[in-house]
Amino acid sequence: MGSCFSAESRSSLPGSPLSPHLANMKKRNSRKRLGSRGSSFEYRKDEALHRIPGRFFLNGSTDVASLFTQQGKKGTNQDAMIVWENFGSRTDTVFCGIFDGHGPYGHLVAKRVRDHLPLKLSAHWEANVSSEDVFRDFSLGSMTSENMSLLLVDKESRPSIDFLESEKHPDIFETLKESFLKAFKAMDRELRVHPSIDSFCSGTTAVTLVKQGPYLVIGNLGDSRAVLGTRDKNNMLTAVQLTVDLKPNLPAEAERIRRCKGRVFALHDEPEVTRVWLPNNDSPGLAMARAFGDFCLKDFGLISVPEITFRHLTENDEFVVLATDGIWDVLSNEEAVEIIASAPARSSAARALVEVAIRAWRYKYPTSKVDDCAVVCLFLDSNSNHLSTASNGNTEVQPTSKDQLDNDIEENNNLDVLTPLNQSGITRTEEETSLEGNEDPSMLENMNSDMGINWSALEGVSRVNTLVNLPRFIPEKEEKAGK
Repeated sequence: MGSCFSAESRSSLPGSPLSPHLANMKKRNSRKRLGSRGSSFEYRKDEALHRIPGRFFLNGSTDVASLFTQQGKKGTNQDAMIVWENFGSRTDTVFCGIFDGHGPYGHLVAKRVRDHLPLKLSAHWEANVSSEDVFRDFSLGSMTSENMSLLLVDKESRPSIDFLESEKHPDIFETLKESFLKAFKAMDRELRVHPSIDSFCSGTTAVTLVKQGPYLVIGNLGDSRAVLGTRDKNNMLTAVQLTVDLKPNLPAEAERIRRCKGRVFALHDEPEVTRVWLPNNDSPGLAMARAFGDFCLKDFGLISVPEITFRHLTENDEFVVLATDGIWDVLSNEEAVEIIASAPARSSAARALVEVAIRAWRYKYPTSKVDDCAVVCLFLDSNSNHLSTASNGNTEVQPTSKDQLDNDIEENNNLDVLTPLNQSGITRTEEETSLEGNEDPSMLENMNSDMGINWSALEGVSRVNTLVNLPRFIPEKEEKAGK
């Protein structure tokens, strides 16, 4: 639920890990106000990227996927998502991704990763495929001196691959595994030196997948999640979790962090949330063990190396749900799969899941602010009729208007609004609770029973709220501060 905690974020103390980097950001932004050709170039480049056919990042749907995100009550929506059909110029390949930003500039980090990680993955994939051709040429005795030098360089840069693992999986997995590892590493390097995005105490999770034919390769970083909806031997729809939530309470993750002098523990008033802390500071309190960005913790055990998994799809596999933790904090895997399967149409499946999750937040955590939610649902068989009302095959993508495109790009470029940020916790005010919590629980119960769904996550469990995030970028507060 809470990505970051920082006692120091309540007041800007000297020596805080935020202080020196924010000072540098102010200097950079003051220069940027004078006008920069580089920023206009970035704008044109991002605008061209957003216009690529088959690439979708806004609420809507296609023949094979449904996308939806909704801002929570904590400030700017820090979730991002993408579906890219014909990925890498391959007609049978789809790339999907969900990114959950955190920290004051998490929304910028998430969008940057959404836009540039797929490009890096595609480039490394092409390079790895080319190197495979070099290996084949060598085995056929047609190796030139130039190709030999390329082979030697590539061999040195390849991560070691377990022999038994390579025997177990097809070539596409080994190639994509290397590509994922290299792309994630390059993405984190880019964030470290980015001139206008401060990733020192901001970052993002990522759950990404590539589907090519019957093969699924997933790269996971952080605590968002991928779940498969599939049929068992009795033809019952079941949920299979495809990723592990990489949180600090996992023994292997905690051991690595402690070896690097980072600290791992939960606060007394939120014992269910294990966090990562600096060796000598009670900050930033990150609730995940791996992430892009968050460079204040990168020397203390936090890593950006993804966990790569593989699945050979069968005719029983119907869809994959990728969602940020705003969904999984209140709904189980089984509930999420059932909601998708019960949606009136495939085009509205992602939206249906987000809307139920938001209602679940209000009843399960009535004193907490609803988290941002984002869902991508990838349908594995476009001819399947298992859903109550299958899609009619028409593409229903929300049009990318000029205003929407400008707003999305402007958030990445307009950083000269940086002023001291007020803390945005997740506690809802009494007024907000009364306004949003006036729905009759019996009405929700009746609705759920009509749908034939048992919502164990909507039992109205109350919880004392103690979750406090690092400051988030809140445009309304920035405008008031600038007046």
